[in-house]
Amino acid sequence: MATTREIIPVSRKALTINLDNTIFGSFAEIGGGQEVVRCFFQAGGASGTIAKSISAYDKRYSDALYCKEKNSKRYVSRERLELMLSTEFSELESLLNDSKMPQTKFFAFADTVSTLNYRKDNNCHGWMGVRFQLAEDSAPNEVIIHVRLHENDNLLQQNTLGVLGVNLLFACYYLWDRPNSFLPSLLDNLTTDRVEITMINMSGPDLSYVDNRLLGVQLVKNDMTKAIMFDRHGDVQEPDDMFYKKNVLVFRGSFRPITYAGIDILKSSYSLFKHDEDYDKYNTLPLCEITLNNLLESGEFDERDFLDRVDLLNEIGQNVMVSNFEEFYKLVDYMSQFRLIKLRVVIGIQTFEKVLDESYYTGLKGGILFAFGKLFPSNMKMYIYPSIDVESDRLITLADLKVSHEINHLLNYLKESRKILEIKTFNRKFLNIFSHMVLEHIKKNDNAWEKLVPNYIAQRIRERKLFGFNG
Repeated sequence: MATTREIIPVSRKALTINLDNTIFGSFAEIGGGQEVVRCFFQAGGASGTIAKSISAYDKRYSDALYCKEKNSKRYVSRERLELMLSTEFSELESLLNDSKMPQTKFFAFADTVSTLNYRKDNNCHGWMGVRFQLAEDSAPNEVIIHVRLHENDNLLQQNTLGVLGVNLLFACYYLWDRPNSFLPSLLDNLTTDRVEITMINMSGPDLSYVDNRLLGVQLVKNDMTKAIMFDRHGDVQEPDDMFYKKNVLVFRGSFRPITYAGIDILKSSYSLFKHDEDYDKYNTLPLCEITLNNLLESGEFDERDFLDRVDLLNEIGQNVMVSNFEEFYKLVDYMSQFRLIKLRVVIGIQTFEKVLDESYYTGLKGGILFAFGKLFPSNMKMYIYPSIDVESDRLITLADLKVSHEINHLLNYLKESRKILEIKTFNRKFLNIFSHMVLEHIKKNDNAWEKLVPNYIAQRIRERKLFGFNG
């Protein structure tokens, strides 16, 4: 039977830390005021917790304090936050190490945030982190998060930052060994319409047990964010940083495992993307997207299965995104908030036929027209990968779609305006290969599956005994 987790008021969390005479550290906050440290001052007993509070609001002061050894051009960035944490923690150790009380555990809290400006036209987001010891003189651990602020009022955003910062510092000291409690506790006394946590990274000797990829998926699963990103090295990344002024090519699939067909889709769609006038191979990001529903097909999240999929995709050089978007228009609408140059989504012809089905949009006031307005912003195009009729061996393309007379007008408009493009260069022999076929052969211990995936993928499946392989 599940137990209900106690939501501790923010003032009690701050007071608990203040009354723990072994916890001592500094606060450095830029951009959103000094809202976090204010909570500790107001809780009482702060003299036993706070060594220093600073707000290097002016950019020149920030550069002078935190960029002595390494330059950081962006002020609201992970790089700047890490410089702040490193500088503040080093200062604590050098100044106070000889005079500290026994069993003292140092921490450095920092945030750099862009809150709502007076014109209300900026991107409200920021970085927040803690570098902290769990025992006297021990090597420090570090927790870093990125947040998006959704409230349309500067004072409300500042209040949200204060609550979030107290939650983070409290979790670092009292929930560090329970990640399933750590994550949801960050939004104690908050709601997801106020703030969204788009990434988290935990590191250090006491946090080495944590897999940050699993933490990222838990953010999506707990509805603390809509999507999480992993680069081709498997590291959790913040979407703003990954997508900034990039061309992005998105391919949705289960990738359980990726097959010859999946590889062909990636290659053929990328080849089509190369014909765009803004194409730059150093500025183009291919992305394999897995929906949360796909990960929860069996009713519960299989961590090992998920990591196996990400590992295989990373090993063939792919970036990975996990989202909770069932409909494609919601995916595109989410991607449109970033400063992308161009966005391309590649889907199979059979999936596109479902996208044209009006029954999927009956819950929308504007129906399919509203959805397609979100699906096709000015910088977005959809690439259509063909299919094949197994019985007749006939190619199935856009010309073969059976849609209503009204939808056919919409389809013709999309084709003539080149908002949808057919992939012409593909390998016909791969068109009837699907991931579920590979899994069925593996379950039957039938080696026929090895002909459906690239040799490298087959080798990895055999070596690691993935997806139920026990040969």
